[in-house]
Amino acid sequence: MLSLLWDSRADEVHWEKKNWSVRQKIGVGAKNIINEPLVSRDRIILPPLHIKLGLMKQFVKALNKDGTCFNYLCSVYRGLSIEKLKAGIFDGPQIRKLIKDEEFASHMTGVEAAAWYSFVDVVKGFLGNTKVANYQNLVEGMLKNFHSLGTRMSLKLHYLYSHLERFPENLGDLGEQGERFHQDIRTMEERHQGSGRLLLEPYA
Repeated sequence: MLSLLWDSRADEVHWEKKNWSVRQKIGVGAKNIINEPLVSRDRIILPPLHIKLGLMKQFVKALNKDGTCFNYLCSVYRGLSIEKLKAGIFDGPQIRKLIKDEEFASHMTGVEAAAWYSFVDVVKGFLGNTKVANYQNLVEGMLKNFHSLGTRMSLKLHYLYSHLERFPENLGDLGEQGERFHQDIRTMEERHQGSGRLLLEPYA
């Protein structure tokens, strides 16, 4: 968002206003800019994994925390704190697990299911290794369903809403390294937890 005067707090206009004024100058100390950019503004993109994590975060944050969908999430990820679940903080492998979980959608309302299925379509048809011919329709449909669900317009949503044409054709290739990193971290965490259990067992 270095190139635009996008107001993250202007919730009332986020879903109506697509075109924001371009910043003429980027100065340290103004508009939350801390350091000089390392690369040109026209070369900055968001990796697909970051977008996917951000979309998942907004979806979960918009869920009714007393509803069956959120309660199902809590039952599936018992190892995550309630604060982390409410904040919608998931990694790539956890999202893939939910996408494969056929029971997940059965706990959703109609509005929640529409948002979820359209999110899955975007993950598979735009943020993955293959960009389908109708990816624009998929993204627009997801944004419409997210709006109906009551999600806030985050940075990732705004990029899809206003700058879809800036994403490269090989978007999926850019996310493979990040996905592998998340998988490696997940494996390390599981091994660490397993080692902890083995060490504690003799003292149980």
